[in-house]
Amino acid sequence: MSTPSPNVTPPVVGKKTPSKSKSEWLAPAILTARTITAASECAPFPYIKGVSGTVVILLETIEKVKKNREDLKELCNTTTEIVTILHDQILTHGNTAAVKFKVLCEELESHLEAVILVVQNLQDQSKGFRGRVKEFVNSSSTADEIAGYQQKIQALCSKLKLMAVVETNFKVDEIHTIITAPSFAMVTAVQTINNCPPPSRIFQGRQTILDKMHQFFNTASGRQLIYVLHGLGGAGKTQIALKYIKESSANFSDIFLVDASTLDTINTGLKNMAMSKSVGDSAQDALTWLQSKHGQWLLFFDNADDPGINLNKFFPLCDHGNIIITSRNPELKVYGEHYPVSDMEEADAIALLLQSATKGSSEENVQIAAKIVKELYFLPLGIAQAGAFISKSEDLNSYLTLYQKNQAKLLREKPGQSHDQYAWTVYTTWQISFDKLSPLAATLLQLCSFLHYSGISEDMFSNASKYRFPVWLPPKEELQDPLQFLSHFLGPGGEWNSLRFSEVTNEIKSYSLITFDAATKMFSIHPLVHAWSRSTLVDEASSHLCISSLLGMSIAEIPDHDITLASLRLMPHIGSVSPFNNADVGADFRLAFWHIYFSAGKFTEAHNLIEHTCDKYRLLFGEEHLATLEAMHRLGITYLYLGEYKKAKELEVTVLEKRTTLLGQDHPDSLVAMVILAATHVKLGDFEKAKELEVTVLEKRTKLLGRDHYKTLTAMGNLAGTHSELGDFEKAKELEVTVLEKRTALLGQHHFETLMAMGNLAATHSELGDFEKAKELKVTVLEKRTALLGQDHPDTLMAMGNLAVTHLKLRDFDKAKELEVTVLEKQIKLLGEGHPHTLLAMANLAMSHSELGDFDKAKELEVTVLEKRTKLLGEDHPQTLLAMANLARSHSKLGDFEKAKELEVVVLENADQIAG
Repeated sequence: MSTPSPNVTPPVVGKKTPSKSKSEWLAPAILTARTITAASECAPFPYIKGVSGTVVILLETIEKVKKNREDLKELCNTTTEIVTILHDQILTHGNTAAVKFKVLCEELESHLEAVILVVQNLQDQSKGFRGRVKEFVNSSSTADEIAGYQQKIQALCSKLKLMAVVETNFKVDEIHTIITAPSFAMVTAVQTINNCPPPSRIFQGRQTILDKMHQFFNTASGRQLIYVLHGLGGAGKTQIALKYIKESSANFSDIFLVDASTLDTINTGLKNMAMSKSVGDSAQDALTWLQSKHGQWLLFFDNADDPGINLNKFFPLCDHGNIIITSRNPELKVYGEHYPVSDMEEADAIALLLQSATKGSSEENVQIAAKIVKELYFLPLGIAQAGAFISKSEDLNSYLTLYQKNQAKLLREKPGQSHDQYAWTVYTTWQISFDKLSPLAATLLQLCSFLHYSGISEDMFSNASKYRFPVWLPPKEELQDPLQFLSHFLGPGGEWNSLRFSEVTNEIKSYSLITFDAATKMFSIHPLVHAWSRSTLVDEASSHLCISSLLGMSIAEIPDHDITLASLRLMPHIGSVSPFNNADVGADFRLAFWHIYFSAGKFTEAHNLIEHTCDKYRLLFGEEHLATLEAMHRLGITYLYLGEYKKAKELEVTVLEKRTTLLGQDHPDSLVAMVILAATHVKLGDFEKAKELEVTVLEKRTKLLGRDHYKTLTAMGNLAGTHSELGDFEKAKELEVTVLEKRTALLGQHHFETLMAMGNLAATHSELGDFEKAKELKVTVLEKRTALLGQDHPDTLMAMGNLAVTHLKLRDFDKAKELEVTVLEKQIKLLGEGHPHTLLAMANLAMSHSELGDFDKAKELEVTVLEKRTKLLGEDHPQTLLAMANLARSHSKLGDFEKAKELEVVVLENADQIAG
C-alpha cells in the first residue's frame, strides 16, 4: 500500500483510551476510518477495503443516534483500533501481513454487518427517535445481542494484537502485557484454526489421495498419526492438505498451520500457537501443550522442503494427535504414511484448466483443453497458470501454439489474479530449489537436461569413467570437460565412487527435481523440469558437447554381447542429444551412437548416421586409416541389415583386404570383417564361400581366444547356420547344441545371445522334422525376447515369424496366420515393404492362406514377393526361386497349369541353387 499512513495514534496495546466528551470521541473515529478506507483503495486486497469500509458505515450509522451514543463507545473504539492496527501492519509488512490477517478481516466484517443491521432496524421503527434509542438501549434482547457482538469484536482485536506482536517481534515483557490483558481471555474458543486458509476456489480432483487421508486419520490407532505428502513443487501438495482439512475440520479439536520452510518460520508458528492458547511464549511451550492435551489436534507442517531441517525435533512427544506434512523432500516419508503427489488425472486436469480459464465445458473446449494439459504433463500449477493466461487473453484456441513457441516465457509469467495464496510461477518454484543445490548437483541436473527425461542410470556415467581412448578418437585434451566432471565421482585410484554419486543424486532428489525407481535402478525427471533445467544454463553449447561426449564414452565401453539390451535403454538418450544435425556432437562418437541405433533395430537411422561419418573420415584421414575402415565396416553391416547385399559385399571386401594388409589376417578387426563378409555371402546365396570364411574365423578365434569365448561361440553359431543352408542339418545341430550350452553357462539362459542360439537350434529341429521340439524352443524364445526387447523389436518379430512357420508345419494354420498377420504389419511399419524380412513375412502369410484354401489371397501376396525379390536379389537367388516355386503352386491350385508349368521349369533348372 503506497498511501501514507494517516496521522492517527492507535491506543496503547493493553490499555484503555482516555475518555472524551460526547462531542469529541465519535467524529475523530469516523475521520480515522474514512482516511484508512481511502488508503485501502490502493491496496490489492479486497478484504482490507471491505472491513475498513464497513467500519465507516457502522460509525456513520451510530452517529445518527443522537442520544446515548456512550453505550456504543467501546464498540466504536475497538473497531477503529482494529482498522488502525491493520493499516499500520500492512504498511510495515506488505503482502505477508495482508495474507496473514485475511481470515480475521472476513470474520470482523461479518460481525460488523450484523451490528449495522440491528441499528438500521431500530431506526426504521415508528416511535419517536428518543423513544427508539431508549428502547434500543434498555431492551434486554437487543442489549444482549450488541454485547455478544462487542465481545466477539473485542476478541478479534486481541487476536489481531497477538498476531501483530508475532509479526513485529515485540519484546517478551510486551507480549506478557498483551496475553495478561483482560481482553486476551476473550480469544478462547471451542476450536482454534490457526490462520489455516481454505483450499483454492478452483480445486479439482485428487480424490484418491483424499480418500486415503480420510481412511488413515479415521483409524483409531492409539498412536500419533503422521501423513506426508511429498513431490515436485507445483504438484498441489498444499492444496490437497487444505482440502482435506476443510473436509475434516469437525474431527479435530484444534488445527494449527505452521510454515515449515525455515527454522525461523517453524519457531514463529509454534510461538504463535503457544500465545494463542495462553500457555507461554516459546515453541517448546506449544509442544508441551500439545503433548499434555489429549485432544484430536491437527498440526499441519507446510512446505517442509529444507533437507537440512530435522523436522522430528518439532513433533510433540506423545502418542496422540495428528500431523500432516507437505514437502518436496521424499526422505520425510520415513515419518509415517505417505503419498507421492505428482500429476493430475486427465479429466481433473481438463476441468481445472477450463475453470481457471473461465471457459465452459463444451465438447470443443474439452478437446482443446485435453491437448493443452497433455502438453503441460498434467502439472497442477502449470495448468492453473495456463488457465490464468487464457482467462486474460480470452483465447483458448491459440494457447497451445503460443505455449509451444514460448514455453519458458509463459511458465515464468505470474498471473495478475490468482485463486489461492501460492506466490510462485512454475519456473520460479523450481528455481528456488535449484538455487539451493551444490554446484556439482546443479551441473549433473543440467547435463541430464540434454538426455531423455527418463531412463537415466548411474551406469551411463560410471562406464564413461572407464573410457580407454582408442587411437583414432579424441585425445584427452579434447575431453577435458567430461573428464573434469567425472573426476568428482572417482576414488583415489581412479575407480568409480558409487557412494559419492548417490550423495549427489540424493541431494537433487531431496527437492523432487529428480526421482529414482529402485526396481529399475533408473532416474527420471518431470518433463517440464527437464525443459526448465536447460534454461538455467549459461553456456548451453558447452554443456551439450560435454554430455554428448560422456554418452559416447559410455557406449564405447559396453561389451558387444550386452549392446543389444543396452541399446533399448540408451536409444532415447541418443535421440535427445540429436547427433544427426548438431555440429557440437563430435563425429568420432557417432560410431558409438551408430552402434545403439543398429542394435535397437533402427537400421535407417543407423544408415543416416554412419554414412555421414564415413564420408567425413574419408576426407579427414583417407581410405587407409583405421578410423575410415571402421566407419566403412559399419556402413557395410548396415547395408546388410537393410537388405542391400551387393553394396554390403562391395564395402566388406574392401575393408577385409585393407585390414588384412594393415593389421594382419589374425587381428580381431580382420576377423570381424571376415564374419560380416561371410554373412553377406549367405544372404547372396553363396553358401560355399560363406562356409570357407566361417571355418577360418572359427579356427583362428579358437586359437586366439579359446573355445568358450563368446566371440568363438558366435563364429560357431554362424558356421552352424551355413551348414543348415547347405542342408547339413545334423552338423548344424551338433554345433548349435554346443553353442547353446556354453552361452547358457557363460551369459545365463535369459541373455539375448543365448536366445539367439536357442532360436537357431529350434530352426534346425524344424528342418529335421522334430516340430514339437522346435515349437517348445521357439515359444520360449518369443516369450523371453518380448520381455527383453519389446513386441516391436526386429528380433522379436523374427521369433514370432519362426514360431508361425512351426505352427504351419504342425498344420495349425489359423494360429500360424494370426501370428503372420501381426508380423507382416509390424515389419512393414518398421522396415518397409521391400525389406527381405518383410518379404519373408509376406511369403509365410501367403503359405498359410494357401493351406487354408484362400489361393487367390496367397497368389496376390506371392506375386508381390516374387517381384520384389527379383528386383532386390536377382532372378537366380535361392529366395527368388523359392518365391517362384510358391507362386507356381498357387497357380496350380487355381487351375492355371500352364502358368504353373512355366514357373516350375525355371525353378527346376535352378534346383541346385535352392537345395538347402
